[in-house]
Amino acid sequence: MTGTMPLTRAGLIARPSLPAAGVTLAEAATWLAAHGCTPVIEVESARAAGLDGTWPTASRDALAADVGVVIAFGGDGTLLDAARAVVHSGTDVPLMGVNLGRLGFLTEVGRADMLGALEAVVSGATRIETRLMLLGRIDRSGRTIGERLALNDIVVTRGALSRMIEMDVEVNGAFVCHIKADGLIVATATGSTAYNLSAGGPIVHPDLDALVVTPIAPHTLTQRPLVLPGSAAIALRPVIEPLSDIVVTFDGQIGLPLEPADVVHLCRAPRVLRLLRTSSRSHFDMLREKLKWGNG
Repeated sequence: MTGTMPLTRAGLIARPSLPAAGVTLAEAATWLAAHGCTPVIEVESARAAGLDGTWPTASRDALAADVGVVIAFGGDGTLLDAARAVVHSGTDVPLMGVNLGRLGFLTEVGRADMLGALEAVVSGATRIETRLMLLGRIDRSGRTIGERLALNDIVVTRGALSRMIEMDVEVNGAFVCHIKADGLIVATATGSTAYNLSAGGPIVHPDLDALVVTPIAPHTLTQRPLVLPGSAAIALRPVIEPLSDIVVTFDGQIGLPLEPADVVHLCRAPRVLRLLRTSSRSHFDMLREKLKWGNG
């Protein structure tokens, strides 16, 4: 449960390219301001919503610095982006999503439920779920050339023109297997219902401290998904030949091209994400409602 201290400042961020997100953000900001909570709006979101100069603004990376909650308006992609920014900030500020997209598996608050959810947030009638975040690091010639966070998954996959790729998989320094596939997904329990699920991986309850390693269209059908402890340190060593086009992606939103001898290291991030929930719906309710799971 959240504390009983009154909420005095809330960070708001929206998908700038979605007009409905800006409109909804403006409505939420107006409601919060009328109920004693100052809205602090992410700069690009304020500009897209026509709210420049109306309320305080902050950059994406600084949004979580001086607020009691961050609220994301859009779809799951907007929440994924906000999650990386919140955790990267080093704060323990909880994050809530208002769904204006299609599926909205992570952004559980619907447009019609928004004002009721805001009332619950302001009054403290909420609960917190903690979610493991992944930290991915790319090493090249003995130095780190990129490091990113992910809530759902980190994927090594072929580019548009590449053929099937090969890579070695290591866990805690021990060789696990050599795979030949279209790619490999390393997903958190949260991300198990995303790309991992469409690639044939298992649904993992978000309370489990676990990671899932799932090959994408493997050449050998005996190479099945592997569930690992959340504490596992994973190293992926792709075989990159001349003219190969292989990339590593973070939550499907950030991509970095790989070069020969690059190593992708993955482990749990030092901080968890705190998801703010305002309803009593369980994970299984969400599976049935959003994914039609179990509705035989």
